[in-house]
Amino acid sequence: MDRRTLLKRAALLAGLPVLQSCERVLSWGLPVRVNRPGMAAGHQLRNGMQPPAPIQTHRCDVAIIGSGAAGLFAGWRLAKSGLTDVVILNGPEPDGNAAGGAFGDYRYPTGAHYLPLPSAESTHVRELLADMGVIEGDPFTTRPVYDERVLVHAPDERLWVDGQWQSGLMPHLGQDATALAEQARFLAEVAHLRSKRGSDGRKVFCIPLALSSTDPAYTRLDQMSFAVWLDTRGYRSAGLRWYLDYCCRDDYGSDLAHTSAWAGLHYFCSRHGQAANAEDGAVLTWPDGLSPLIRHMRSRIGTARQWPGMAWRVQDSAQGVSVDFLDDRGQSQRLIARKVILAVPLHVALHLYPQMADIGFTRDHLPPRAPWLVGNFLIDQFPYEPIDMPLAWDNVVYGSHSLGYVVSTHQMILQGKPPMSVFTAYHAFADADPLATRRWLEHAPDDALFDVISDDLHTVYGWRFRQNLTKAELTVRAHAMASPSPGFLANTGLHALRNHDGAVLFAHSDLSGLSLFEEASWWGEQAAQRILQSSHVA
Repeated sequence: MDRRTLLKRAALLAGLPVLQSCERVLSWGLPVRVNRPGMAAGHQLRNGMQPPAPIQTHRCDVAIIGSGAAGLFAGWRLAKSGLTDVVILNGPEPDGNAAGGAFGDYRYPTGAHYLPLPSAESTHVRELLADMGVIEGDPFTTRPVYDERVLVHAPDERLWVDGQWQSGLMPHLGQDATALAEQARFLAEVAHLRSKRGSDGRKVFCIPLALSSTDPAYTRLDQMSFAVWLDTRGYRSAGLRWYLDYCCRDDYGSDLAHTSAWAGLHYFCSRHGQAANAEDGAVLTWPDGLSPLIRHMRSRIGTARQWPGMAWRVQDSAQGVSVDFLDDRGQSQRLIARKVILAVPLHVALHLYPQMADIGFTRDHLPPRAPWLVGNFLIDQFPYEPIDMPLAWDNVVYGSHSLGYVVSTHQMILQGKPPMSVFTAYHAFADADPLATRRWLEHAPDDALFDVISDDLHTVYGWRFRQNLTKAELTVRAHAMASPSPGFLANTGLHALRNHDGAVLFAHSDLSGLSLFEEASWWGEQAAQRILQSSHVA
């Protein structure tokens, strides 16, 4: 009897469901699904796939390759502006890093899980939120009114320190007076930088990044790592440096030593969003993270314009831009368009469209990419929590190299705890070689992946964590995000793609070097606006 059959029989004897497809059970009996979105297709593309000649040719005005935040935002903008002859190829990883899932009625994120209040400069995001009804009234006023249901409720954050919880994520339990004074000095310094403008009149740190000041007095911060900058400013306390390292891992997938100092400060100094009914610095969230934004854009675009299919070659031709793709039946098809938006990660775009070298972008310009692992755990009973420090939306363990866990049903807790919930844990592999990590993630046993992603939950709850579990889903994102390493602002290849205006356009958060929804949607907006200008559609 092979191991899989043995585990199936063990599951039956234990009264557990026998899972189909890629669903399995861990060695100790927990039903688990392990997803590696886009991995097999990406490896086919990397290895030089050559499908047979297309059996059919289609035509459209605009083709969008990729259905993450950038591609769908471009499609949403075009549809909103009246350009309807558009086809979106969903690709092998629909919804990108904003994807979500569900255990029955309980939704959860498999990627990004929150959106900060958008800055005044992020008018594109504000317009989308107004279209969704999340912003009520004028979306462009200084302090818009947001739907209370998506503003994160208190308690929003807590930190596990030496066996007990504290509110907030910057550690103060166990920190001496010198360490606390250093934390206060850092917060005062970034508050000062937050209000600074460069010699060009722009904010030094802005979202979207393209609107930040280019004043060399500040961009030179990009020439050093965040760790070096902290050293030069005398920030040495272990608690502060762990917290700043956690922030870099959380947003960039990299540690202090491999994060640009400019990017490290951007994390703290660029969040200028405000609300009439929430404190500065509040965030928006849904049970399944940013997936509702994706679903809304899809609904506005229309299903007829969203095709299943994976592009494998994009070429300039006399008839327009030719896109060869495999449909959902594995058949080879061709799409010819006047304009194409490549809304895919740049390491994928290089395989699809080798002519990128003529624009000025080569493999040497690729930003480093961070591997991630996301775990979703369905529980049928909430674990015990101390009365004076109840379960928060975001729960982090001090000293851990993981990123803690968020609670999908948090927004319902004030109305009474639901009978079940989903805890979502995150881990960025910032301490290991990315290539070696990707190879491990491709072949790692389910139990090993589970152990990595559940470590923080075991630290907090011990054996009680497994006692409350009913099933799990693990999502491997081996090329999850671009990391802003020192020098990323001066990447000439990225500048070439940002400024390119031709038959093939580019839209992805990789163009900024920061994997944020605001950045991805910004480049989707820019590509759409270029197409609208060329189409004379206002």
